[in-house]
Amino acid sequence: MDHGEDKHITVYDEEGNEQLCEVLFTFDSEEFNKSYVLYYPVGQDEDEEEEEIEIMASSFSPGEDGGELQPIESDEEWDMIEEMLETFLAEEEE
Repeated sequence: MDHGEDKHITVYDEEGNEQLCEVLFTFDSEEFNKSYVLYYPVGQDEDEEEEEIEIMASSFSPGEDGGELQPIESDEEWDMIEEMLETFLAEEEE
């Protein structure tokens, strides 16, 4: 994972293709002892309500190089991430 200016990251798919993404938010979980990042591809405007935004999530270990994204490993992690996202979106609406 490369960190850029303005909360952007570059993610790579299985074939090595780059995709610039904007970070929605990050958080730490003591339960899983990991950090998580939620992000979406640049070009998907979060203000456009008629289109659904594809939000992706990964875990990472913070480090000097920005950390390497890791896949989410369990249903319990996905449940916790979905709860955090719902809380984040509810706070944004207020």
